Amino acid sequence: MKKLILSAVAVMAFGFANAQDVKFGLKGGFNLSNISGDTEGLNFKSKAGFNVGGFAEIKLSDEFAIQPEILYSTQGAKVKNQEVELPSGTYTTDVNFNLSYINIPVMFKYYVAEQFNIQAGPQIGFLTSAKMKAKVDGFNGSSETDAKEFFESLDFGLNLGAGYDFTDHFSADIRYNLGLANIAKTQDGDDSKLHNGVFSLSVGYKF
Repeated sequence: MKKLILSAVAVMAFGFANAQDVKFGLKGGFNLSNISGDTEGLNFKSKAGFNVGGFAEIKLSDEFAIQPEILYSTQGAKVKNQEVELPSGTYTTDVNFNLSYINIPVMFKYYVAEQFNIQAGPQIGFLTSAKMKAKVDGFNGSSETDAKEFFESLDFGLNLGAGYDFTDHFSADIRYNLGLANIAKTQDGDDSKLHNGVFSLSVGYKF
């Protein structure tokens, strides 16, 4: 992980050193996230969230740019109508897994046209909170339960997407984050794996 972070820093330093133009900006938008992998009979459904943060677009030429970002992102998944058997009976539960990350993607952008680009790049995420909130037989739990002990503090993935510059200042992009790291915190002998997956639609403003 240390080598990965140092590589990302080196790429950004190279970009600034060779940049024709650098623009800073703010962005935010909508997330649709899910969790996949060894779900052990849980039927995970997608969950809505949001992302917000800042970025720097480093133009290397008319066609190529590097865009490092730092984003606060709400993610996770939900389980609907899950039957749970207890000594007192069988209950129907709905559970929301509410995960929050500070994500740092580094996107490599190729402008296939003057205003349209395709983009790809790695992303590292730092878990800031993990909560579970349950509804049993239609009744809400009194509060969220801390679930950080069940999830790894670091995530890593690959972003693929496309963007469009409406003007010199306003832009939008659509992106999918494919989680590659195992976010489940497991004990010795447990090889269960869970992965994040997030569709995002964002708008940005360049200063």
